[in-house]
Amino acid sequence: MDCGVTVHLIRHLPTLGNQKRQYIGWTDESILPTDEPGSARLPRKPTIVYGSDLLRCRESAALYFPEAVYETDKRFRESHFGAWEGKTYEMLKDNMTYRSWIDDPYENKPPNGESLQEVNRRVLAALTELLEEQSEYFIVTHGGPIRLMLTQFSPKKQDFWFWRIPHGSIWSLKWNHRNDFVEGKKCTSLSAVPITGNERLFKNY
Repeated sequence: MDCGVTVHLIRHLPTLGNQKRQYIGWTDESILPTDEPGSARLPRKPTIVYGSDLLRCRESAALYFPEAVYETDKRFRESHFGAWEGKTYEMLKDNMTYRSWIDDPYENKPPNGESLQEVNRRVLAALTELLEEQSEYFIVTHGGPIRLMLTQFSPKKQDFWFWRIPHGSIWSLKWNHRNDFVEGKKCTSLSAVPITGNERLFKNY
């Protein structure tokens, strides 16, 4: 039976590098100390959660889902920014390679890093392998992979740079039929809310 499927994409809590507005793709930082209530706004409590193997996602998942098993997959990692890891926009804005990447991040890449086309392929592969038996999935990941999935599957056409993905937000994508996802069709509905309650409530897209 071709049942529906829902995917909840959740961004990790902020790190010091995030606070400094650095590119920290594969840099393995801890989250900043927090007294947030964790899973206050989650739709339900799953028993298993998936996500990036990087520390900031593992630590965030432990706060969001303290009773769940967390299964890691490095394909859910943030983009690898290569030589730009740890750098900021201000440091890079006059670099022509960087400007080319900003203009077309799908085709261009940081030195020794990844293009968005490469990131998109690995994230989609990881997601496709997951969507086999369950009808609902919770995935703790990074801003880049979430932006890519929203660009790919949002019912309304938007480009990669359109999306703003606050730390601690959960983006829920629903397909009425599993095969619609497998065939690359747009999701039936898309909504976003803050997990912790500190960000404004997002609209349906």
